[in-house]
Amino acid sequence: MEKRLYAIVDLETTGGFASDNEIIEVAVAIHDGQKVLNRYETLLNPGRKIPPYIIGFTGISDEMVAGAPTFRDIAYELYQLLEGKVFVAHNVNFDYSFLQRSFADAGIDFRSKRVCTVRLSRKILPGFRSYSLGNLCEQLGINLSNAHRAGGDCEATSVLFSKLVAKDHDGHIDQSIKRNSGEVNLPPNLSRNTFDNLPMTPGVYYMHDEKGKVIYVGKAINIKKRIAGHFNGKNDSERKQNFFREIHDISFELCGNELLSLLREAEEIKRLWPKYNRAMKRQDLRFGLYDFEDRSGVLNLGIDRIRRYSKPVISFSNMFEARAYLEELIRLNSLERLYCGMEKMDWVDGEAIPKRRLEKKPEIKEYNRRVTEALEAIRENRESFALFGRGRDPEEQSVILVQEGRYRGYGFVHREFPVQGMADLDPHIREVPEYAESLWLIKSYLNRNVADKILRFN
Repeated sequence: MEKRLYAIVDLETTGGFASDNEIIEVAVAIHDGQKVLNRYETLLNPGRKIPPYIIGFTGISDEMVAGAPTFRDIAYELYQLLEGKVFVAHNVNFDYSFLQRSFADAGIDFRSKRVCTVRLSRKILPGFRSYSLGNLCEQLGINLSNAHRAGGDCEATSVLFSKLVAKDHDGHIDQSIKRNSGEVNLPPNLSRNTFDNLPMTPGVYYMHDEKGKVIYVGKAINIKKRIAGHFNGKNDSERKQNFFREIHDISFELCGNELLSLLREAEEIKRLWPKYNRAMKRQDLRFGLYDFEDRSGVLNLGIDRIRRYSKPVISFSNMFEARAYLEELIRLNSLERLYCGMEKMDWVDGEAIPKRRLEKKPEIKEYNRRVTEALEAIRENRESFALFGRGRDPEEQSVILVQEGRYRGYGFVHREFPVQGMADLDPHIREVPEYAESLWLIKSYLNRNVADKILRFN
């Protein structure tokens, strides 16, 4: 291993993320790859109250830090100690993000090569049930006294690092330090091999926790590049740091093209309900136009929220759009607003009574004919088509099937597969649940992109 100096660091803080918390204790051990040469340790006054759960976890109280220096007071001294050293910590991005932000607040631009002892331990000492500092110390016989204090954890990490150096016969430490290795940006519990083996093609990817549960689903034109984007940049928010700590594995599904990736992402988020997906987890609030016959035999129309197993005549992105459409339908077909749910109602003895009564009730057969013709005109405008795109390999093409205005599903066929009608595709289509946004995603994509091939069916 190349000769260099390491700064092994441990911090205690007022909370779990750097963007809105402060350091209350710092400990540094300067290590030459074999032994500790120098130690530094101090409490710090955060300029705010320490939360009770942090006091309980660390034992550091407001009284203990009342007379301690602030970070600004020790910033230059600490910077000189760390400058030119390789920054080492257990879950290094946590400690590094706090120090980098605190140095920036003090007017110092701090940057350093980093090494994570969690990641190194997984490579050099495989097979442990957990790679927390406490568990590693227990398994390796390292004395961890004064746990959850910066000095105690820093000392234990220094001993652990010495053991890792002694057992690093394959040069993992040197490899981790290389500027362009990118390893330091990966989540501490994710294998570098898993990341290296990700494809650079379109598809859907799944991030798993320690038990294999999917905690995030994403889509990408280039899966590896997109996932790398998750791990670059700042990770000082509480949500992002928690997210990184929970990632233990990544799997993927190749889709061949962007549109199918978009559709599969939407479907999988609805199916799996992952912890860290936000936007598409929201309850589907799109609306649909429905028809039904009342007790008098009159065909009624109405707008309602789209529910999972309901099939609206036509769907809309919001209530305003749905009502505007129905108003135009009423005007063009001389329909009664009362029978379209467009009249305000009064409640009398628990019964809904329209505020405006019909002056003359229409003849039911004639009125129903007008409603039926209006519905048939809507249904005739609902398209059926197959949309072909790139497949998962050069000999394959994907197919997305829309039938009577509803997204039915997707599949893959050979590039030369002959298609005369929809029945030819049926055996190759994987049926999917109907979600309101699926057809919207298809139409939105086609409005922005030229389709590879569209086969329309009468």
